[in-house]
Amino acid sequence: MIDASYAGTRVPPFTADVERGRLRQFAAAVGAVGSGDDVFHDVAAARAAGHPDLPVPPTFLFGLEMEHSQDLLTDMGVDVTRVLHIEQGFVYHGTAHAGDRLTFAPVIVSIRAHRGGSLELITKDTSVTRADGSPVADLHQVLAVRNTPDTRGSGGPA
Repeated sequence: MIDASYAGTRVPPFTADVERGRLRQFAAAVGAVGSGDDVFHDVAAARAAGHPDLPVPPTFLFGLEMEHSQDLLTDMGVDVTRVLHIEQGFVYHGTAHAGDRLTFAPVIVSIRAHRGGSLELITKDTSVTRADGSPVADLHQVLAVRNTPDTRGSGGPA
C-alpha cells in the first residue's frame, strides 16, 4: 500500500528546456507532420503564424513531466511496472515555444484505494510556468497502481 500521507505533498519543482528537435519528433509521432500543421515542425511557418518559434503541441508537456515522474513514484515505494495511466487533462493559459525554460510544480492531490485495494489511484496536479513566472498550463493526471494480494496490506481483502 502507498503511504497515504503523500497526499498533499508538494513535490520540489523541476525545470525542462523546450528543444526544437524534440518538438519536431513529437509532432512526427502524433501525426502533425504533413497534416497541414507546419507550425509544429517548420520555424518559418511558425513565425508566419505569429509564433516566435515552434509552438509546443498539445500533450507535449505531459511527456516532459513524465520524465521526472518515475523518480517520484519510486520515492513513494511504487513499482513503476505496475502503473497504469488512467486520466490526463490540460488547462492552457498560454503557448510555450522552443527555447522556453519551463518550471513544473507537481502536487500529489490524493491517494485512494479502489476495488478493495487491488488498485490505488494517485491524483497529481502540476502547474507549468515560464522562467518569468507566467502561467503556461495546469496538468491533471490520475495513475493507477495495480496491487497483488501480497502488496495490499490492510487496504482491502485479498
